[in-house]
Amino acid sequence: MVIIVAIIITFVFWGAQTPQSGGGRGNVNFGAINGETVTPLMFDQARREVYLRYFLNSGEWPDSGARQTGFDENRETYYRLLLIQKQEEMGVHVSSESIAKLATGVLRSVNRGNPLPLAEFEQGVLRQRGLTKVDFERFLRHELGIQQLISVAGLGGKLITPQEARSLYAREHQEVTVQAVFFSATNYLADIATPPEAISQFYSNQMARYRLPERVQVSYVRFGLSNFLAEATQQYSELTNLNEIVEAQYERLGPNFFLEAKTPEEKKEKIREILFKNQLLLNARRAANEFGRTLFDLTPVLPENLNSLAQASNLTVEVTQPFERSAGPSDIIVGEDFVKASFALTTQDPFAGPIIGDDGVYMIALKQRLPSENPPFESVKERVTSDYKFTQAARQARQMGEVFHTTLTNGLASGKNFTVLCSESGLRPVLPPPLAISTRSLPEIESHVNLYQFKQAVFTTQPGEASVFTPTADGGFIVFVQAKLPLDEVKLNAELPNFLNSLRQARQGEAFQDWFRREAERALRDLPLFQAPPQLGGPPTG
Repeated sequence: MVIIVAIIITFVFWGAQTPQSGGGRGNVNFGAINGETVTPLMFDQARREVYLRYFLNSGEWPDSGARQTGFDENRETYYRLLLIQKQEEMGVHVSSESIAKLATGVLRSVNRGNPLPLAEFEQGVLRQRGLTKVDFERFLRHELGIQQLISVAGLGGKLITPQEARSLYAREHQEVTVQAVFFSATNYLADIATPPEAISQFYSNQMARYRLPERVQVSYVRFGLSNFLAEATQQYSELTNLNEIVEAQYERLGPNFFLEAKTPEEKKEKIREILFKNQLLLNARRAANEFGRTLFDLTPVLPENLNSLAQASNLTVEVTQPFERSAGPSDIIVGEDFVKASFALTTQDPFAGPIIGDDGVYMIALKQRLPSENPPFESVKERVTSDYKFTQAARQARQMGEVFHTTLTNGLASGKNFTVLCSESGLRPVLPPPLAISTRSLPEIESHVNLYQFKQAVFTTQPGEASVFTPTADGGFIVFVQAKLPLDEVKLNAELPNFLNSLRQARQGEAFQDWFRREAERALRDLPLFQAPPQLGGPPTG
């Protein structure tokens, strides 16, 4: 999978028009690439590979939602065709052994680390889109060929000297010491007045912020895991090879799994817990399936059928609070599958399930849909008042920050100490640990501001100087850079080989992207799809 997701050839600056291909059917002219005519068979095979790549990268097929994210299967198909043509031009050959090895890894990834026979993958996955194991094998061959293209076309990107790598390492890892002073809205909230007319005007100006999105409410029958404890315990006790299963799973997962467990026995106990919960879920899902088969067969199809069948089956029906797509229900513990299924319900197709939740398996029915609407002011008055106070307090915090920056600049110019100047203004500076460009976490700072924004202020300020006042959502901050610390030579020498290797790989990918961009601009520009005016921007690196 590392090979497959290593690089995604997607250039957004050509636009996203759909070629007049008719989906690869009939007597359609698919154009030519570098003088070679694109036949319907070539186009269809490449399109199948594009579908496979999308599925293996995202876990789902590229349906209508994919286009909304910028994916265009026809555009990607032509890119794929060009890559295949370049492999043939350069005489790229992939061995059967390499294909088999990659196939094993891909199938394991699809099955969450467990072996998956190719026949099962073909039956359960590929045939969903009319694909076959022949398409899968051809896809893998071309994926490995792309890696060889990257090695050849991106070769220039690997030409990085140890001296250059050392310089880049020093730039990213040399630490500096800093002090920072923060101006937070919370320090000024108590002083903010809330006149009714100001609150009302704030609501009128910010009405879109309070608009309620589309919501849905569903009825559900939950097959709770606790109802199947006795059955699962009996089944679990009858497993004569349980220890062998646990040992096999432990060997497969390795000692770095379940990091919270300190000993092998604790890790194996975690595996037993998961196996037992899987048995609970299996039993709950079996019961939900039996209920669902009867439910879906009832006619006429009415949402009320869930209540009727549940009552006849001595099951309890519950109803969620209305919930929005981005948040999900607040009164039960369920995942994204529950939310997606709920918003897909219609009066014509009002049922969904079984859906696995944290504490059971659910069958659901549409209760009602609530359209997007503006709530009455009184229902959100408390929230509006709170937002108004925060907005005014943040504005006051920024004003105080600007005033102190002027005081600080004048004081430093006259030789005063940063800490003294803060104290004279009633401010308490924060002294975080030394940080570098490569620093990934700084809890002392991240409780106040985004780390990237903080580092940007730090590393654009010279030692012995203060940064400009940087505004944030709740106020702002100023950084005083004290000094650069000497580079840790021992650490540098130990980490430089790996740093050099990763740097070369990154540069190789960039060089390949540049090469492919030029090739694609030349080879595909006459195709209808790529005749849209250029867009600003560049390709994602995958």
